[in-house]
Amino acid sequence: MFDENNLKEPEVMLSDCPVCGAKKTLEVKNITENIPYFGDILETSVYCTNCGYQESDNISLEQNDPSRYTLTISSDKLSTRVAKSQTATITIPELGIKVEPGPKSQGYVSNVEGILSRFEEAVIRAIKLEGDNIDVDVQENALNIIELITNIKMGDLETVMILEDPFGNSVIDDEDATREILTPEEASLLKTGFTTIDQEDN
Repeated sequence: MFDENNLKEPEVMLSDCPVCGAKKTLEVKNITENIPYFGDILETSVYCTNCGYQESDNISLEQNDPSRYTLTISSDKLSTRVAKSQTATITIPELGIKVEPGPKSQGYVSNVEGILSRFEEAVIRAIKLEGDNIDVDVQENALNIIELITNIKMGDLETVMILEDPFGNSVIDDEDATREILTPEEASLLKTGFTTIDQEDN
């Protein structure tokens, strides 16, 4: 149980910098906060006073029932609130989009329109990275995804968004969203973005 009186000031530790190698110049700060939708979150940030290296991460300290939210999205659902934890997977089957958590995955609170915009920006970045060497089929598929996203925003298309979280810390906050509890087998197939250790009773 966390004592809220001790959560106002971050705990600061000094360590050696893994980038420049300087001794005791890496400030490591940890603080626990209670965030709406996510519950207790451990925020960790590191900063080297010698070379300027910095990085941050947020880790959920709670675990709920593994869950799947499904919502039919269209222009009238663009403002629907979506809380995605760092362990969640978002899928839009009709668009052929599936975003799974990786080692640098972070949680965020957005809405349906914001998530669609993230997808759109990711596709555009992918096209730019390929440059002139992009395969014609890949380019056509990418442009098709952008067109479908535009159609959703304009109200010309309805499609399904699926949000799955093996730790149950994500939610689509809409009365029309359906929530299912995942079976252990279904939850085990989802990526988490980090290593988990299952402990069995001997």
